[in-house]
Amino acid sequence: MRKVWVLLAVVGVLYSCGSGKFLVTIDTVPIIASLDLVNIKNDKVAVSIDPGAFTSDVVSFRIPKTVPGTYSSDDYGTYIQDLVALDYNGKLMEVVKEDVNTWRIANAKSLDKITYWVNDTYDTEKDMEDPVFSPAGTNILEGENFLLNLHGFVGYFDGYKEIPYSILVQKPVGLVAATTLAQEPDRKPDAGWDGFVANRYFEVIDNPILYARENIEVFKINDIEVTLSVYSPNGVYRASDLKERMQEMMMAQKTFLGEVDSTKEYAILLYLSELDKADAQGFGALEHHTSTVVVLPESMSKERLEQAMVDVVSHEFFHIVTPLSIHSKEIQFFDFNDPKMSKHLWMYEGTTEYFANLFQIQQGLIDEAAFYERIMDKVANARTYEEDMSFTVMSQNILEPPYDDNFGNVYEKGTLINMSLDILIREKSGGEKGVLWLMKELSKKYGKDIPFEDDMLIPEIVAMTYPEVGLFFETHVIGKVPIDYSVYLAKVGLAIVKVKEQTGYFLDGEIPFIDVDQENGNTIFVRENIGLNTFFTGLGVQNGDVIQRINGTDISLESIRPIIAASFNWTPDTKISMDVLRNGKLVSLSGVVGTPELEVDRIISVDGVSDDFYALRNAWLKQ
Repeated sequence: MRKVWVLLAVVGVLYSCGSGKFLVTIDTVPIIASLDLVNIKNDKVAVSIDPGAFTSDVVSFRIPKTVPGTYSSDDYGTYIQDLVALDYNGKLMEVVKEDVNTWRIANAKSLDKITYWVNDTYDTEKDMEDPVFSPAGTNILEGENFLLNLHGFVGYFDGYKEIPYSILVQKPVGLVAATTLAQEPDRKPDAGWDGFVANRYFEVIDNPILYARENIEVFKINDIEVTLSVYSPNGVYRASDLKERMQEMMMAQKTFLGEVDSTKEYAILLYLSELDKADAQGFGALEHHTSTVVVLPESMSKERLEQAMVDVVSHEFFHIVTPLSIHSKEIQFFDFNDPKMSKHLWMYEGTTEYFANLFQIQQGLIDEAAFYERIMDKVANARTYEEDMSFTVMSQNILEPPYDDNFGNVYEKGTLINMSLDILIREKSGGEKGVLWLMKELSKKYGKDIPFEDDMLIPEIVAMTYPEVGLFFETHVIGKVPIDYSVYLAKVGLAIVKVKEQTGYFLDGEIPFIDVDQENGNTIFVRENIGLNTFFTGLGVQNGDVIQRINGTDISLESIRPIIAASFNWTPDTKISMDVLRNGKLVSLSGVVGTPELEVDRIISVDGVSDDFYALRNAWLKQ
């Protein structure tokens, strides 16, 4: 009986007369974020943010500018409209928009809730010069599909990113949610709602939700439960079409990783877009601790879709090692609106991409020739970026020019840094240790909840390994000296040699020699920083030339397509004329097309080396 009276006394103190609301402070109860996916207005979703009571006079509400894994400034506040703040009596409060992502609210002690409307990013991708990367974007398609990367829908209050959230979603009939966000059924109003809970704001943005008609397969990878959810707008693909290949691939990844295990569940959310509509155009994936969002075109053949999923999802799943298990304080306490970037993209993306290729040769999914070809593709691609740029400096400044233009190199040179480091550690340890061993040791020390000091990682790695590793980092990762990959490949009995291979006239496989300049009237130009085949060099075409006419036909994006199609039927003695614009001058070229060949670098096994080289190679590729 006494306990009841004590409780009533506390309630009496906290209750605000005339407001109808208990003044429970914001740091003692979850923030309730409600999303209405049923009552769509002009392709927009209504969102309500209901916090506990503030004790400060002023508070700022923010939508992220940047989220982990994107390495770009995307300003998700751009897609927020009609934001209003209401006091406990339901009256409008004064709101000042400080920048595209920030709203300041005075008299915050009277704030009851915030409401606003959210536009999706997919509808605007075709019209934007620098759109949000699709796997980090959002989609609103009434009654059909909602891709909720929640950083595009739910914001946070300055100083309160570490308190819990309840996410309530009013869902359309017939659509089901796929997510690894924890369920919270007790708080949802009725069966027409889904309820989720997050321990802090980072968990909100780290757990995307895909709402679509049920197209889900669930399978086990040892003790990890994997959910594969597919949105295919025209019903071209079922999750069951991809399940077997995904299961085989992820089982091979788990075997490769061994005891590394940072999650008991994982979700693959696959969104297939329609290229002929205002839809997602940026293909790839974005990693999260326990899930990944993948965006690919629905028009892909099953064979190409499966291979794309293997390459993309394997990369994202390996992020459970780094940065999701091994990361610095800059990532653990990520500032969504004024981010401080880590120096270690060589590891976060480079190690991950390296593992995504290495595991396939180790687990027998590809052969040595295919693996070597992938490595040489990385070498060729890395050469298109600035080779004398410090990788740690680039990483720390990746959001700013000129470093932002070199971000793609984290997947190219980042892989090659790890390959060279792997071979070096294998050599010094007699084949017993490598980069995977290193990541496992770092995972044991840190893990998902314990970050490292950014400046201390490389010294720590050197202390765990060998002085030669320190010299490698100082020279090629911190320093600007390009890596001579042949030096490291020689340690395992391999060499890089030049060979001539036949190509298409305008394409080398799927890689074009030409590109479109969209900023200058969709003109067609010869790509720079790549080797050209004998078709172009024989005519005298140079990198950077703008193609004006071919055989008298004015060249545009539309007119070049039938010419490329016709080139598949050309014979070596087919005559051709080409007018190109070079440094502002028109240059006329003519000749025969010949048989197009390209001189490329290839990795070969060196004959006559000792068994020690083969043993080290076997340890590198097979153990």
